[in-house]
Amino acid sequence: MDNRKKLHWEKVYLEKSPDQVSWTQNYPVVSMEMIKGFALDKSAPIIDIGGGDSLLVDFLLQEGYTNITVVDISARALQKAKGKLGDLAGQVHWIVADVVEFEPQRTYAIWHDRATFHFLNLAGDIERYVAMAQQFTDDYLIMATFSPTGPEKCSALPVFRYDEKGLQEVFKNGFTQIASKKHEHLTPMHSRQDFLFSSFVKDKNQLDRNKKTNKLLSMLSCFFSKVSMIPTATTSKTSLTKTLTHLSFKTL
Repeated sequence: MDNRKKLHWEKVYLEKSPDQVSWTQNYPVVSMEMIKGFALDKSAPIIDIGGGDSLLVDFLLQEGYTNITVVDISARALQKAKGKLGDLAGQVHWIVADVVEFEPQRTYAIWHDRATFHFLNLAGDIERYVAMAQQFTDDYLIMATFSPTGPEKCSALPVFRYDEKGLQEVFKNGFTQIASKKHEHLTPMHSRQDFLFSSFVKDKNQLDRNKKTNKLLSMLSCFFSKVSMIPTATTSKTSLTKTLTHLSFKTL
Protein backbone atom coordinates (compact mmCIF):
# COMPACT_ATOMS: atom_id res chain seq x y z
CA MET A 1 0.00 0.00 0.00
CA ASP A 2 1.20 3.50 -0.86
CA ASN A 3 1.91 4.78 2.65
CA ARG A 4 1.76 8.44 1.62
CA LYS A 5 -1.70 7.96 0.19
CA LYS A 6 -2.89 6.13 3.29
CA LEU A 7 -1.43 8.76 5.63
CA HIS A 8 -3.17 11.49 3.64
CA TRP A 9 -6.60 9.94 4.08
CA GLU A 10 -6.04 8.94 7.69
CA LYS A 11 -5.15 12.57 8.41
CA VAL A 12 -8.29 13.82 6.64
CA TYR A 13 -10.55 11.57 8.69
CA LEU A 14 -8.69 12.40 11.90
CA GLU A 15 -8.89 16.16 11.51
CA LYS A 16 -12.23 16.66 9.78
CA SER A 17 -15.81 15.84 10.62
CA PRO A 18 -18.40 14.88 7.96
CA ASP A 19 -19.62 18.48 7.71
CA GLN A 20 -16.08 19.60 6.87
CA VAL A 21 -15.48 17.36 3.84
CA SER A 22 -16.98 18.04 0.44
CA TRP A 23 -18.19 14.53 -0.41
CA THR A 24 -20.66 14.22 2.47
CA GLN A 25 -24.27 13.56 1.43
CA ASN A 26 -27.26 13.62 3.76
CA TYR A 27 -28.86 11.08 1.46
CA PRO A 28 -27.13 9.35 -1.50
CA VAL A 29 -30.07 9.94 -3.79
CA VAL A 30 -28.67 8.88 -7.18
CA SER A 31 -26.84 5.84 -5.83
CA MET A 32 -29.97 4.62 -4.06
CA GLU A 33 -32.14 5.23 -7.12
CA MET A 34 -29.81 3.17 -9.31
CA ILE A 35 -29.34 0.35 -6.81
CA LYS A 36 -33.07 0.00 -6.15
CA GLY A 37 -33.76 0.31 -9.87
CA PHE A 38 -31.80 -2.89 -10.55
CA ALA A 39 -34.52 -4.72 -8.57
CA LEU A 40 -32.16 -7.39 -7.28
CA ASP A 41 -32.89 -9.56 -4.28
CA LYS A 42 -32.05 -7.81 -1.01
CA SER A 43 -29.52 -10.56 -0.27
CA ALA A 44 -27.52 -9.76 -3.42
CA PRO A 45 -23.91 -8.88 -2.55
CA ILE A 46 -23.09 -5.18 -2.91
CA ILE A 47 -19.64 -3.60 -2.61
CA ASP A 48 -19.03 0.10 -2.00
CA ILE A 49 -15.53 1.04 -3.18
CA GLY A 50 -13.98 3.89 -1.20
CA GLY A 51 -17.08 4.07 0.96
CA GLY A 52 -15.33 5.77 3.87
CA ASP A 53 -17.84 6.99 6.44
CA SER A 54 -20.55 7.76 3.88
CA LEU A 55 -24.19 7.06 4.68
CA LEU A 56 -24.81 4.74 1.72
CA VAL A 57 -24.38 1.66 3.88
CA ASP A 58 -26.78 3.09 6.49
CA PHE A 59 -29.55 3.59 3.95
CA LEU A 60 -28.94 0.24 2.27
CA LEU A 61 -29.42 -1.46 5.63
CA GLN A 62 -32.58 0.56 6.21
CA GLU A 63 -33.90 -0.68 2.85
CA GLY A 64 -33.29 -4.26 3.93
CA TYR A 65 -30.12 -5.10 2.00
CA THR A 66 -28.23 -7.74 3.94
CA ASN A 67 -24.98 -8.46 2.10
CA ILE A 68 -22.92 -5.26 2.01
CA THR A 69 -19.14 -4.78 1.83
CA VAL A 70 -17.42 -1.42 2.33
CA VAL A 71 -13.81 -0.92 1.24
CA ASP A 72 -11.66 2.09 2.08
CA ILE A 73 -7.98 2.90 2.39
CA SER A 74 -8.59 4.64 5.72
CA ALA A 75 -9.12 2.48 8.79
CA ARG A 76 -10.22 5.58 10.68
CA ALA A 77 -12.95 6.27 8.12
CA LEU A 78 -14.36 2.79 8.55
CA GLN A 79 -14.21 3.11 12.34
CA LYS A 80 -16.31 6.26 12.04
CA ALA A 81 -18.80 4.44 9.83
CA LYS A 82 -19.02 1.57 12.29
CA GLY A 83 -19.53 3.98 15.16
CA LYS A 84 -22.53 5.56 13.45
CA LEU A 85 -24.13 2.19 12.83
CA GLY A 86 -23.62 0.81 16.32
CA ASP A 87 -24.76 -2.81 16.59
CA LEU A 88 -25.73 -2.83 12.91
CA ALA A 89 -22.04 -2.56 11.97
CA GLY A 90 -21.72 -6.28 12.59
CA GLN A 91 -23.97 -6.92 9.59
CA VAL A 92 -21.47 -5.30 7.21
CA HIS A 93 -18.18 -6.60 5.82
CA TRP A 94 -15.47 -3.96 6.36
CA ILE A 95 -12.18 -4.07 4.43
CA VAL A 96 -9.23 -1.69 4.79
CA ALA A 97 -7.44 -1.64 1.43
CA ASP A 98 -6.06 0.63 -1.25
CA VAL A 99 -8.33 -0.01 -4.22
CA VAL A 100 -5.42 -0.52 -6.64
CA GLU A 101 -4.07 -3.27 -4.36
CA PHE A 102 -7.41 -4.71 -3.32
CA GLU A 103 -7.83 -8.44 -3.96
CA PRO A 104 -11.52 -9.36 -3.71
CA GLN A 105 -12.27 -12.81 -2.37
CA ARG A 106 -15.66 -13.08 -4.04
CA THR A 107 -17.82 -11.56 -6.76
CA TYR A 108 -20.51 -8.93 -6.26
CA ALA A 109 -23.89 -8.36 -7.87
CA ILE A 110 -23.38 -4.58 -7.65
CA TRP A 111 -20.06 -2.73 -7.72
CA HIS A 112 -20.56 0.87 -6.53
CA ASP A 113 -17.97 3.64 -6.64
CA ARG A 114 -18.72 7.27 -5.86
CA ALA A 115 -15.69 9.56 -6.03
CA THR A 116 -12.90 6.99 -5.71
CA PHE A 117 -12.15 5.97 -9.30
CA HIS A 118 -11.57 9.57 -10.39
CA PHE A 119 -8.51 9.79 -8.10
CA LEU A 120 -6.72 7.25 -10.29
CA ASN A 121 -4.56 9.07 -12.84
CA LEU A 122 -1.93 6.46 -13.73
CA ALA A 123 -2.72 4.22 -16.70
CA GLY A 124 -1.60 1.11 -14.85
CA ASP A 125 -3.84 1.84 -11.87
CA ILE A 126 -6.84 2.50 -14.11
CA GLU A 127 -6.24 -0.71 -16.07
CA ARG A 128 -5.95 -2.74 -12.87
CA TYR A 129 -9.14 -1.22 -11.48
CA VAL A 130 -11.10 -1.93 -14.67
CA ALA A 131 -9.81 -5.50 -14.84
CA MET A 132 -10.79 -6.04 -11.22
CA ALA A 133 -14.29 -4.66 -11.79
CA GLN A 134 -14.67 -6.92 -14.83
CA GLN A 135 -13.60 -10.01 -12.92
CA PHE A 136 -15.50 -9.45 -9.69
CA THR A 137 -18.77 -7.87 -10.85
CA ASP A 138 -21.56 -10.31 -11.67
CA ASP A 139 -24.32 -7.95 -12.73
CA TYR A 140 -24.13 -4.16 -12.35
CA LEU A 141 -21.56 -1.39 -12.05
CA ILE A 142 -22.19 2.15 -10.79
CA MET A 143 -19.48 4.75 -11.38
CA ALA A 144 -19.76 8.33 -10.10
CA THR A 145 -16.97 10.77 -10.95
CA PHE A 146 -16.57 14.49 -11.30
CA SER A 147 -17.88 15.59 -14.68
CA PRO A 148 -15.92 17.89 -17.04
CA THR A 149 -17.45 20.89 -15.25
CA GLY A 150 -16.60 19.49 -11.82
CA PRO A 151 -13.60 20.38 -9.64
CA GLU A 152 -10.08 19.60 -10.79
CA LYS A 153 -9.05 18.63 -7.27
CA CYS A 154 -10.61 17.04 -4.21
CA SER A 155 -9.06 17.01 -0.75
CA ALA A 156 -5.99 18.70 -2.30
CA LEU A 157 -5.47 15.80 -4.73
CA PRO A 158 -5.88 15.97 -8.53
CA VAL A 159 -8.77 14.07 -10.07
CA PHE A 160 -9.52 12.80 -13.55
CA ARG A 161 -12.87 14.13 -14.78
CA TYR A 162 -15.05 12.05 -17.08
CA ASP A 163 -17.91 12.64 -19.47
CA GLU A 164 -20.37 9.95 -20.52
CA LYS A 165 -18.34 8.81 -23.53
CA GLY A 166 -15.17 8.76 -21.47
CA LEU A 167 -16.61 6.32 -18.94
CA GLN A 168 -18.09 4.24 -21.76
CA GLU A 169 -14.66 3.97 -23.34
CA VAL A 170 -12.93 2.98 -20.11
CA PHE A 171 -15.42 0.22 -19.30
CA LYS A 172 -16.31 -0.85 -22.85
CA ASN A 173 -14.75 -4.29 -22.45
CA GLY A 174 -17.11 -6.30 -20.32
CA PHE A 175 -19.84 -3.73 -19.64
CA THR A 176 -22.68 -2.07 -21.51
CA GLN A 177 -23.79 1.35 -20.32
CA ILE A 178 -27.40 1.52 -19.17
CA ALA A 179 -27.79 5.17 -18.24
CA SER A 180 -25.93 8.32 -17.24
CA LYS A 181 -27.15 11.10 -15.00
CA LYS A 182 -25.60 14.45 -14.22
CA HIS A 183 -25.91 15.42 -10.58
CA GLU A 184 -25.10 18.69 -8.87
CA HIS A 185 -23.87 17.92 -5.38
CA LEU A 186 -24.23 20.61 -2.73
CA THR A 187 -21.36 20.25 -0.27
CA PRO A 188 -21.67 20.93 3.48
CA MET A 189 -19.76 24.16 2.77
CA HIS A 190 -22.52 25.17 0.30
CA SER A 191 -20.32 24.91 -2.78
CA ARG A 192 -21.47 22.94 -5.81
CA GLN A 193 -19.78 19.99 -7.47
CA ASP A 194 -20.84 18.51 -10.80
CA PHE A 195 -20.90 14.71 -10.82
CA LEU A 196 -21.64 12.19 -13.52
CA PHE A 197 -23.26 8.91 -12.46
CA SER A 198 -23.15 6.06 -14.97
CA SER A 199 -24.67 2.62 -14.58
CA PHE A 200 -23.50 -0.42 -16.53
CA VAL A 201 -24.61 -4.02 -16.93
CA LYS A 202 -22.13 -6.86 -17.22
CA ASP A 203 -21.77 -7.99 -20.83
CA LYS A 204 -21.20 -11.67 -20.25
CA ASN A 205 -21.49 -12.56 -23.94
CA GLN A 206 -18.68 -10.16 -24.81
CA LEU A 207 -16.43 -11.57 -22.11
CA ASP A 208 -17.18 -15.08 -23.36
CA ARG A 209 -16.24 -14.02 -26.89
CA ASN A 210 -12.98 -12.53 -25.60
CA LYS A 211 -12.14 -15.78 -23.82
CA LYS A 212 -12.81 -17.76 -26.98
CA THR A 213 -10.66 -15.38 -29.02
CA ASN A 214 -7.78 -15.71 -26.57
CA LYS A 215 -8.11 -19.49 -26.64
CA LEU A 216 -8.14 -19.40 -30.43
CA LEU A 217 -4.97 -17.31 -30.54
CA SER A 218 -3.30 -19.69 -28.12
CA MET A 219 -4.15 -22.61 -30.40
CA LEU A 220 -2.77 -20.71 -33.39
CA SER A 221 0.51 -19.99 -31.65
CA CYS A 222 0.83 -23.66 -30.77
CA PHE A 223 0.12 -24.66 -34.37
CA PHE A 224 2.62 -22.21 -35.82
CA SER A 225 5.34 -23.36 -33.45
CA LYS A 226 4.82 -26.96 -34.46
CA VAL A 227 5.12 -26.22 -38.17
CA SER A 228 7.96 -23.70 -37.77
CA MET A 229 5.75 -20.81 -38.81
CA ILE A 230 6.05 -18.78 -35.64
CA PRO A 231 4.65 -15.27 -36.23
CA THR A 232 6.73 -12.27 -35.31
CA ALA A 233 6.01 -10.29 -32.15
CA THR A 234 4.29 -7.66 -34.26
CA THR A 235 1.73 -10.05 -35.71
CA SER A 236 -1.72 -8.71 -34.87
CA LYS A 237 -4.76 -10.62 -33.71
CA THR A 238 -6.46 -9.69 -36.97
CA SER A 239 -3.71 -11.21 -39.10
CA LEU A 240 -3.70 -14.37 -37.01
CA THR A 241 -7.45 -14.70 -37.40
CA LYS A 242 -7.13 -14.22 -41.18
CA THR A 243 -4.45 -16.91 -41.25
CA LEU A 244 -6.73 -19.29 -39.39
CA THR A 245 -9.52 -18.67 -41.89
CA HIS A 246 -7.12 -19.20 -44.80
CA LEU A 247 -6.03 -22.54 -43.40
CA SER A 248 -9.71 -23.54 -43.17
CA PHE A 249 -9.63 -24.29 -39.46
CA LYS A 250 -12.97 -24.46 -37.69
CA THR A 251 -13.50 -21.78 -35.08
CA LEU A 252 -14.53 -22.60 -31.55
